[in-house]
Amino acid sequence: MSLNPLANPKGVKLLCELCQKPAYLQCTSCRVTYYCSEEHQKVDWVGIHEKICSLLLPLRTPIPLVSSEEERKHRQAQLLNRQKQMIDMTRTEGSKLLFEGAHEAAVPAALQALRFSIAVYGLSSVELVPAYLVLGEASIGLGRLSQAEEYLSQARWTVLKTPDCDAAIKSKMYRICGLLQAAKGNFSEALKNYANDIYHAALVSGPKHVKTSGGYFHMANVFFRKGQTETAHNIYSEVVNTWSEMLKNVVNLEETQAESTLTSFVDKPTQGGEILDEAQELKQYRCYTPSTICSKTTPIMGQQTWLCFYTHSHFYIPIFWDTSRLKSSYRTL
Repeated sequence: MSLNPLANPKGVKLLCELCQKPAYLQCTSCRVTYYCSEEHQKVDWVGIHEKICSLLLPLRTPIPLVSSEEERKHRQAQLLNRQKQMIDMTRTEGSKLLFEGAHEAAVPAALQALRFSIAVYGLSSVELVPAYLVLGEASIGLGRLSQAEEYLSQARWTVLKTPDCDAAIKSKMYRICGLLQAAKGNFSEALKNYANDIYHAALVSGPKHVKTSGGYFHMANVFFRKGQTETAHNIYSEVVNTWSEMLKNVVNLEETQAESTLTSFVDKPTQGGEILDEAQELKQYRCYTPSTICSKTTPIMGQQTWLCFYTHSHFYIPIFWDTSRLKSSYRTL
């Protein structure tokens, strides 16, 4: 529905959901979301609005005045709970879209996560960092490196102001900072960031965990681009060993729990009974897609298969795997 900014009540400025410029369009469904153009409305719809349109009205409608203090507190608690649920939903959706390579569509989801995080936790909270990181990674994918640098600077500053910041958040931050420096061709800075990523990931999960292996993989990519193929190959081999060990654990677990269906190679406990959630699973996939990476299986010698991780330079790592032990429910990389 079209809007005329001059017709807005005095003191009311309706701004575009994506760029914060004056709005000329209104969502005809929720009627609480505005856009400067049809293009931005389409981008937001594909990115996140289709999934949250019906949820925005109660979140953006002022809480009515009630006489009871108890009722006011109850409504405020309800609002806070809904906002936190929206943060989780939009963060996960942004991560999914990044995994799918839909960088432009990931931006609206991350912006919503950032806005709701600010509303709940304030401007200086470390809870804003995950949204900044999604925005930074999406900007890198879109080639907007200066914009990515702004988002990552905000993330770094927030982390520096938070002495007790979780090591997992620091790991993600350094990894995406490494991607930015690699995209800019600053390989020495990229390696420093990946080293910090590996260190903090190891603090959380250990040096031989698949979560830590992502930093090693990106580090190997940098060495490969620098022409140090032997070093890159050695690191790639360590990454393969880590994933191969995890895959063996998954298969062993499946054999001991035949009644359960294995739908993904990372949605079951690996070591120490740990379970990866949906967003973490996507990040493990994303570790192996710094720019253009594909994977395939090639049958050889009857029951064996070799899996290839292809980097942007078409370097591949073979893993020989005995497919006779895998059930039809098992999904390869």
